[in-house]
Amino acid sequence: MAQTTTAPGAGGVEFDRIGAGEPLLLIHGTGLARFVWDPLIEHLAPRRDLLIIDLPGHGRSPAPPPGVPHTPPGYASVIARWLDGLGLDRVHIAGNSVGGWTALELGKLGRARSIVALAPAGLWERESPWRASGQLWATHHLGRLFAPLTPIAMRSRAGRAVLLSGSFAKPGNVPPEVAIELDHTFRSCPTFDTHLRATRRERFRDGDEIDAPVTVVWGDKERILPAKARRHDELPASTRYIELGGVGHLMTWDDPKLVARTILEGSAVERL
Repeated sequence: MAQTTTAPGAGGVEFDRIGAGEPLLLIHGTGLARFVWDPLIEHLAPRRDLLIIDLPGHGRSPAPPPGVPHTPPGYASVIARWLDGLGLDRVHIAGNSVGGWTALELGKLGRARSIVALAPAGLWERESPWRASGQLWATHHLGRLFAPLTPIAMRSRAGRAVLLSGSFAKPGNVPPEVAIELDHTFRSCPTFDTHLRATRRERFRDGDEIDAPVTVVWGDKERILPAKARRHDELPASTRYIELGGVGHLMTWDDPKLVARTILEGSAVERL
């Protein structure tokens, strides 16, 4: 049974811990919360000790401490202190979108045994492309505007197809109540605007400092991050790149078994 707890003195990161094996940290993306990993738990928990967090300022985790930016480098610094509170040095890490970027930042801090970055943000040349940040902004603010109507739409397969097709290749795989929770969590994220403003002006840099195996995974139905936002030049030369068929940006509901297998394979080999 997973237990929700807060690591004392570690910046207030809320998390679930479940499973057996080597520790695997799971990090979600912008505006969401740790439940996005739920479809993968049954496939990962028998082989990994899962640490499933809410990013600072997301879900039930409080905002980063004063002076810590609402960006992946800032989040990584908070998570590193949280790992210290658990007595963990280096762990396997998988992250999606901004969570993938945060995983790479933790790699730069020497906290990763391996990294699997699913559709990672931050690989753009100068700043986040308007296609990505604009879509996130519109989803958040229009979601707030139409909040009373969204649950009705999400309960129909056609409504989910319209509202979720930007993030998912297979919106029909998302159960209605989960779709409603996704919408509520995203539009209710209290630090969303602060996070988006800060993050879109930053990018991932200096990845050659990472001394752990890195796997970058893209779905062939990616609709949020354009090709120009998937640069390789700041990543380690040894990075392995994978394209998965039939999955989009938020791929955990599109094909849970395939995504879980990709994470397990990426965390199976460590660099000596």
